Amino acid sequence: MQPGVPRMRIGQIGVWGFGGYRRQKIRESGLFDLIAVCDRNPEATAAAAREENARACANFDELLATPGLEGVVISTGADSHAELMIKALDAGLHVFCEKPLCATAEQTLEILAAERRSGKKAVIGFAHPEDNRVRRTVQRLAANGELGTLAAYQSDSSHSGGLQIKPGEWRGQRGRNPGGNLFQCGVHSLYLLQDLFGPVVGVSALMRYDVNKKTQTADVTSLLLRHESGMVGTMNCYHVTAYFHELRVFGDVANAYIDTHLCQGTLQKNLKGPVEPRVPLTLDAPACADLTGNLRSWFRAVREGEAPSPSVVDAARVMAIVFAADRSSEERREVSPDEVLPVSTGVKTTPTITVEPKLRPLAAKDH
Repeated sequence: MQPGVPRMRIGQIGVWGFGGYRRQKIRESGLFDLIAVCDRNPEATAAAAREENARACANFDELLATPGLEGVVISTGADSHAELMIKALDAGLHVFCEKPLCATAEQTLEILAAERRSGKKAVIGFAHPEDNRVRRTVQRLAANGELGTLAAYQSDSSHSGGLQIKPGEWRGQRGRNPGGNLFQCGVHSLYLLQDLFGPVVGVSALMRYDVNKKTQTADVTSLLLRHESGMVGTMNCYHVTAYFHELRVFGDVANAYIDTHLCQGTLQKNLKGPVEPRVPLTLDAPACADLTGNLRSWFRAVREGEAPSPSVVDAARVMAIVFAADRSSEERREVSPDEVLPVSTGVKTTPTITVEPKLRPLAAKDH
């Protein structure tokens, strides 16, 4: 923070569980004064208020009315994000909201409209590009030509969280959790994949709902993704399996295999003859050790006028893929994300492409 720049006075709704982690990151950033908190659990509200020396609020309306408040952090379940974001923006406050953005295309459009009319700054809780070791590593490998011409990728984001959903919980309801783990966890990968390879323009999806009989949500999601740049890849999000998070990037010189949870990887050269063994791949360190890039971006957007990152538009482009996948599985065809979030909304924008595949874009006659 530049000398003389005042800290930002903020409130937070959802202060326990992941909200507790977010409070830790708020403290680490050194950029904010957390002056008001609330949670649906009164005991969590009271405990967080003591820990942060903040005002304990009985509800969100009381929090929004806190004197001197500049912004709010929303760390609640995704089914409440749209309502809370719109209410905060309409109250003239800046917003930091956890991912995923919201549960429907209609809610996405309402949030985009609220942000535009408010003139306030909003950031979504994906990892900021400068904090993402996987992104920085793939960017370096591609830029240095270590992978050669990029051919394809495989992305996996799976765990057993679907088996832990309680009866009646929103995570088990299809209308509030579209795509199951694709919605809850896979959105991180979708944000990274579009950041690396450009906008996704075609989504083909297969989903299974019959593994876990206690929920209505997808237990298994497998995607084929086609990018505007010509890059293609597969993505799997399973909600009933052992923990597995990996990104594999294939080139005509080498393949990179990266465990995106443990941040460990290997590199395998594509030479003719005997199969080359995999060798350890050192992942690039994040720009800052405290992993608060998204919070710093929010602060700079408010105090210095920088573009927010990850932005609501970034998150909307991710959600468009999730909604397209749901439609693709239903209708058994490739679906463009623009079908669910039209270009006229401003959702389709030029992304920050850090790796540009050396492939020709697909022509209309090719698909």
